[in-house]
Amino acid sequence: MQKNSIVEVKNVRHHYRKGSGGDFLVLEDINLSLYEDEIVCLLGRSGAGKSTLLRTISGLIRPTEGTITMQNTPITEPREDIAMVFQSFALFPWLSVQENVELGLEARRINPDERHRRAIQAIDLIGLDGNEEAFPRELSGGMQQRVGLARALVIKPSLLLMDEAFSALDVLTAEILRADLLDLWIEGQLTIKSILMVTHNIEEAVLMADRILIFGSNPGRIISEVPVSMPHPRNRLAPEFRTLVDSIYEKMTSRDTQRTNKDSVFPGTGIGMVLHYISTNILQGFLETLYTVHNGQADLPKLAELLSLDGGDILHIAETLQLFRFCELDGTDVHLTSKGKEFAAGGIDQRKKLFRDHLQSYIPLAARIRSVLDERRDHIAPMSRFRDEIEDYMPEEPAEETMKTVISWGRFAELYAYNEQTGKFYLE
Repeated sequence: MQKNSIVEVKNVRHHYRKGSGGDFLVLEDINLSLYEDEIVCLLGRSGAGKSTLLRTISGLIRPTEGTITMQNTPITEPREDIAMVFQSFALFPWLSVQENVELGLEARRINPDERHRRAIQAIDLIGLDGNEEAFPRELSGGMQQRVGLARALVIKPSLLLMDEAFSALDVLTAEILRADLLDLWIEGQLTIKSILMVTHNIEEAVLMADRILIFGSNPGRIISEVPVSMPHPRNRLAPEFRTLVDSIYEKMTSRDTQRTNKDSVFPGTGIGMVLHYISTNILQGFLETLYTVHNGQADLPKLAELLSLDGGDILHIAETLQLFRFCELDGTDVHLTSKGKEFAAGGIDQRKKLFRDHLQSYIPLAARIRSVLDERRDHIAPMSRFRDEIEDYMPEEPAEETMKTVISWGRFAELYAYNEQTGKFYLE
């Protein structure tokens, strides 16, 4: 039977202005439909544009090109029948639970008695009854996110958008909140007709979604659609669950051969390469585990389970180490290169030397910083000089993360030093 369409996204492209002119393409050729009675997950790596797409659907962002309609009406600004739950709890600390939940109703000029009644109903529904007068500081992270969920539900939306709503919670709390939301959905206790979730957690997507849309990066685009037909509640240990998780890992790690050349496994080759922050402690721990426990080779889903990491995080780690040529990815398998084995087996001095050599060879921004410092008589250069340069290639937010990353990696490698107070790089 044909389902009723809730939202239609057609030919959407979006770009941000770069620091010194020009555009940074975030979304390209996005086409999707959301239907009644389904949960859809947007699954992909951090920085792939998933949150940008969610915000265009919510009406918070106007796409550069294309159209978004809800029941045949263009979405050009926030609507009363669309609610959004963010990763951060976004509660006002000076307001009580009930006052936070009523906030959206007050903005819609609902009378106080009706606001009170609907807020109490929403608070009870998500399991926070008895905490109406509590303030956010008195609540756990899980309880604060329940308040955020109640604030979204109280306006009785037709569409609920969730932007990594469980990622800031500990594993157990997130599991409980997911299960509670699914129970409310399955039991028909919500006015919501459709849920669109952003996540980079593969298992979360398989646990909740009826459809999974896998996002590619640079620019963000849908590269695959995966239906999930397993009935709820879903068992993580069931063979069909594990098989689906493994197949999604493989889709997310596969190369996009239609768009890139044979070297595309490395995300960019110049100074404009966006670097996602991963601490050197985590990189070292991954290499050590792969070397000592798995003899230098492992299946990513099994390794993620061993290290208590979700799919998106372990992919970022593996791809970063691949960028350094310490690892190689082949489908869902990851194995150490000869230099990766040398790193994992070495002492701290050997590790620093290897990391320094590969940082200069394979991370152009780090090599640029060192080259400028070597050339200057005083061996000092302001961080802003390099940040301004990379903002010609990327928006401000990824530029800040890229600088944070290259500072951290350079310090570990002892390639250069950085003074937080003066904002300057220097050679020790």
